[in-house]
Amino acid sequence: MAHITFDQVQISYPGKDEPFVAVDGFDAEIEEGEFVTIVGASGCGKSSVLLAADGLLPISGGEIRLQDKKITKPGPDRGVVFQDASLMPWRTILANVAFGLEMQGVDKATRLEKARHFVELVGLAGREDNHPHQLSGGMRQRVGIARALAMDPAVLLMDEPFGALDAQTRELMASELLRIWDLDRKTVLFVTHGIDEAVFLADRVLVMGGSPSRVVEVMEIDLPRPRDAAVRASEAFGKYRTHLADLLFGATTTAPVAP
Repeated sequence: MAHITFDQVQISYPGKDEPFVAVDGFDAEIEEGEFVTIVGASGCGKSSVLLAADGLLPISGGEIRLQDKKITKPGPDRGVVFQDASLMPWRTILANVAFGLEMQGVDKATRLEKARHFVELVGLAGREDNHPHQLSGGMRQRVGIARALAMDPAVLLMDEPFGALDAQTRELMASELLRIWDLDRKTVLFVTHGIDEAVFLADRVLVMGGSPSRVVEVMEIDLPRPRDAAVRASEAFGKYRTHLADLLFGATTTAPVAP
């Protein structure tokens, strides 16, 4: 059984005369422990699919299941990281990471111990008592990841979490995310508009296209893990990158890529 299943998912938005169908017939099966990225043209519905998987956005057709449970609303089994970390400025970093546990009624000593562990895991040990304005953009995103992981979700849903960062920080954060992910291999669904990022992170890339949008190709990424700068510089990485660019930008060379 797949960990997450998208079965003929349709997502619509209200229109003047009739609903606008943004996504129709979106099918995918995500295995437990798999890191899957979603790419597509701007406005194709990537983020909508992710929000629907969290239960924040209702679907107008089909079904999304987490194992055998139909998703209809948000739940603690799914953690979400957005492009904006949305930290509470009046709370310390430690208190921000502990917030979800606090809302669940976890006692103070336990939640602070867990929060401290995840602050250390994302490389921010020693910054627990800082406030968000004292951190860089990349550091704030680390806090957002720590906050999601502290809830111990079965699935991590990430909506362009590094999109607002500069290129150098973005590459660093991608490597850091893989380091963290490699510790317990949570199921990850990661939306990005970055071609290199999609290939570097993923076991598979779901390419969205069409109107209404759906999965038009699934790219299996056969690159060694752990991944580092040498992987980015490899011939195989270049082939995957070129093929994905061809798919997204309409070039003529779209034959399947040999690893």
